[in-house]
Amino acid sequence: MHASIGEIAAKTGGSIRGNPELTIFATASLDRAESGMITFVNGKSNWERFKQSSASAAIVSGHDPLDSDRPVILVSDAEIAFAEVVSLFRPRNISNVSGGISPMAWISPTAKLGQGVTVQPGAYIGDNVTLGDNCRIMSGAKIMEGAVIGCNVTVFPNAVLYENTQVGDRVLIHAGAVLGAYGFGYRNRDGRHQLCPQLGCVRIESDVEIGAGTTIDRGTFDDTIIGEGTKIDDQVMIGHNCRIGRHNLLCSQVGIAGSTTTGDYVVMAGQVGIGDHLHIGNKVTLCAKAGVMKSIDDGETHVGTPSMPLREQMQIWAMTMKLPEFRQRLKSLEAEISKFTELRVAACTDRKAA
Repeated sequence: MHASIGEIAAKTGGSIRGNPELTIFATASLDRAESGMITFVNGKSNWERFKQSSASAAIVSGHDPLDSDRPVILVSDAEIAFAEVVSLFRPRNISNVSGGISPMAWISPTAKLGQGVTVQPGAYIGDNVTLGDNCRIMSGAKIMEGAVIGCNVTVFPNAVLYENTQVGDRVLIHAGAVLGAYGFGYRNRDGRHQLCPQLGCVRIESDVEIGAGTTIDRGTFDDTIIGEGTKIDDQVMIGHNCRIGRHNLLCSQVGIAGSTTTGDYVVMAGQVGIGDHLHIGNKVTLCAKAGVMKSIDDGETHVGTPSMPLREQMQIWAMTMKLPEFRQRLKSLEAEISKFTELRVAACTDRKAA
């Protein structure tokens, strides 16, 4: 695959500075770009890095680089434009999966499939399942009884959607994800743990992405809900009865206990853990490994375990860094007090002797 700077500019809608006939053979990030490749530069701070790199051209946002000795394409957002160019040079194979139903898939006669649906060998479509138009169900995926899937949904290999799971449009469910497993809820009766009712289901709204190996448990009585536009990384655990807001970002290994709710545009970094029956407000950011034990108001940034507002935690960390100094000062004060005590005892002894 190759393309000229002019063709790439047409793809991104950008304007060219330099030779539009220069041929590009590949794409790479700024640190890895070599001759014959195009990269991207966000802002002036990375401009010098581009000038020192081996890249033959760049997609640039943030300023007009008049001092460039190589062709550049000016756009409003270089990263988004670069993603379009990468897809031009390295189109995803998933987009080329041919439509049609494999005779080696098992599909219930009561299932309803829309137009343009692809079902690969080894997939399972249960009774009364509904698949919208242009869905792609890959090998080993299992869609259990009564599930309702919207249009343009992709279910990657070996993902499992339990009975009555509901999925909106344009959802990506990556390999090994499990939606609708029983929640981890038990009551102790007569000395034995008995499973609580698991009568709800999982509802995924439109434009959600669910990472590989992620698990989302069904509700006890009501539904577990993932809000529109939320993106969930690999190996995330969401407990029963949770209600995740719109456009959340949940990074790898986040764990959310049952009946917790979040607002919109919440960000949880890797390995965040959240206790049960809490509420995380709108636009909250939880830094990596934060352990959340109480509800958090809108707009706050929390860090640490137990989590607390970033400013407070930074003050604690600053004091902690000074502990060796404080320890040395304490030892010095103790030595001075000890010396003063000895002198005072000696003085008292002298007075008594006199």
